[in-house]
Formats: sequence, structure tokens, C-alpha cells
Amino acid sequence: MSTQTEQTTIPAPAPQGTHHWVMTLELPGRMAMTASGTFTPPAGWTRHDMYRAIKDDIARENPELATANVMFFALEPNQL
Repeated sequence: MSTQTEQTTIPAPAPQGTHHWVMTLELPGRMAMTASGTFTPPAGWTRHDMYRAIKDDIARENPELATANVMFFALEPNQL
């Protein structure tokens, strides 16, 4: 008697392409800053993953903003 083995494969997440982002941070009564740029996330990343990566990168460059409030965040595919 022969048996058949069924293989299932999970497709790899598709590349997401480059995104444009804008983030405004504020330390109430002290300072506010708006930054923007482009970012190409690794496959499988979520919007939240990108939000954290962008905020952490800004804090690395400006340590005083590590505890800042996010007043605005926009993320869109970088295409017209």
C-alpha cells in the first residue's frame, strides 16, 4: 500500500515597497519637532513595527525626544 504525503507551504510575505512617513513629536512646554522620510520595511512588517522603528530612530538621533508625545504620524506607500 502506498501513501501520499501532502506538503503545505506558507508563501513568504511579499515585499512592501518604499513608504513615505511624517512624524511630529512634542515635549510639552519644551520643544516640538516634525521629521519625514522614506522607509522600506522588511517583508512581514506591520504599520506598528514601522511606527516603533521610526520613533526609536528619531530618539537615537535626538535622545531628549525618547519620551516625547507623538502628536502626528502618517505612513503611506511612496507612489503616485
